[in-house]
Amino acid sequence: MGSKEDISHLVGNWNYPTDMRFGVGRIAELPALCRAQGMQRPLIVTDQGLADVGFVKDIIDNCRQNDLGAELFSDVKSNPTGGNINAGVEVYRSGKHDGVIALGGGSGLDAGKAIALMAGQSRPIWDFEDVGDNWTRVNVDGLAPVIAVPTTSGTGSEVGRASVILDETVQIKKIIFHPGMLPELVLADPALTKGLPAPVTAATGLDAFVHCLEAWCAPGYHPMADGIALEGMRLIKKWLPVAVKEADNLTARSHMMVASSMGAAAFQKGLGGVHALAHPLGALYDKHHGLLNAILLPYVLNRNKSAITKPIKRLANYLKINTPGFDTFMEWVLDFRDKLGIPNDLGAIGIGFEQSQKIGEMAFADPSAGGNPISLTPEEYEDIFRAAVNGDL
Repeated sequence: MGSKEDISHLVGNWNYPTDMRFGVGRIAELPALCRAQGMQRPLIVTDQGLADVGFVKDIIDNCRQNDLGAELFSDVKSNPTGGNINAGVEVYRSGKHDGVIALGGGSGLDAGKAIALMAGQSRPIWDFEDVGDNWTRVNVDGLAPVIAVPTTSGTGSEVGRASVILDETVQIKKIIFHPGMLPELVLADPALTKGLPAPVTAATGLDAFVHCLEAWCAPGYHPMADGIALEGMRLIKKWLPVAVKEADNLTARSHMMVASSMGAAAFQKGLGGVHALAHPLGALYDKHHGLLNAILLPYVLNRNKSAITKPIKRLANYLKINTPGFDTFMEWVLDFRDKLGIPNDLGAIGIGFEQSQKIGEMAFADPSAGGNPISLTPEEYEDIFRAAVNGDL
């Protein structure tokens, strides 16, 4: 599968679930799209790791050459904090910006959306945590417009209505939610992911896979989410190994970028125990979210086996896994992770048992736990975590 394959057909303008412009090279359209959204002075929000990457400079230059007063804010950690958001809001207000370009993987996208939310609010960000009807507290007139530009294929935050932000005062990741946080426009150019290192490609791609899989297994009736989740997993099974092996393969990068958005659209149905554990681990250990999901996946699948045997068999059949069933699917998951270079256990990335009880309690309290096919106790989450540290499958 060479990178010279014709990809001219991998392009589209969609409105699903928001206005999306997809295709290689379409980042050139950004200045015109900013104007269409009423932006003259956009604030480009990205993370610290992307700030000095060449295409970020090119994006800024293109905006300025087209008479847009674009500025860059990149004081964003890989797990964005409330302090990062407050600093970004100050830059937004002092620079008299009129919109946000959220650029990056999950950190840049989540931070950009949160800054756009908070730009016109008087309450602290934690007042909008996704609990009860907190979202109704938002002054909707203060929401700034957002153009989301993903640069990895995993989080799908470009089509989400929330941001995951770390509250450092309590070391807990909190979901900040409002329907108006869904970006007005997504500019998805797979070329921005070209050359992404293999470990990042693998971890982010498996993040998208877990989004689809947890949505597929979540209880409840949502055939639209189920259909999107199934096809997202098929695309990832086929194209993620190619993207990992061939960093410049734009066919694989294109399919993975779509699959990433599909995962986030699907998990409107729900997530589950993988995310319930990954969120506290990310908060406490500052590890990559996608990598945590990838490591945790089989351990949570094992615990949920009694409740998901039928949907997993249907999935395995769709993915054309030989002798489809739970056990053959688990074998495939383990082999897939191994071939992509994902460690088998949390101990391999420096996570030990020291905070196991706290992690069990935090996972139980995490909003994602509500979508798990089985209601688990804090002690059961602790058991899963300890198994994942040991590699006990």
